[in-house]
Amino acid sequence: MTTSERSGPRATLWLLRLTAALLTVCVLLQPVLAGGYLSGDFDQLEWHAINASVVDSLVMVQIVVALCFWLIGRGKPWPVPLSVATFLAAGLQTGMGYSRNLAVHIPLGVGIVLLALAMCGLVFHPSAKVGRPRAARLESLPADLGKTRRLGVFR
Repeated sequence: MTTSERSGPRATLWLLRLTAALLTVCVLLQPVLAGGYLSGDFDQLEWHAINASVVDSLVMVQIVVALCFWLIGRGKPWPVPLSVATFLAAGLQTGMGYSRNLAVHIPLGVGIVLLALAMCGLVFHPSAKVGRPRAARLESLPADLGKTRRLGVFR
């Protein structure tokens, strides 16, 4: 086993961990801000909306970082669909919030919190360090594409 196979996708994994941690903090802040609004501090609703924009932006960044983790860092592919699911849920969540459809907004918020916590827990788990060796990734490509990549020739 070579050093790169043992170390795995270090830089992209740390970027993914940072992004997932920041997103989780912002997602966990949302119910706190909503609770402040419900307690009578009406300025908290504006902060809730601003933080929703931050969550939407962070989850877009997380998708890009997850793609880099998978494709460049030779990590596992599961962060990509998990990030895309969080993005879709967050977009729907924002729309439901602005339309004041709380019957969807509140349970969907719980789901987003669970998605963010799951992603954060998974990227910090030791098994996230194990990447795919470059040779295994090339073998999974179509036959003639893999040959051109190994030769360094691109069509």
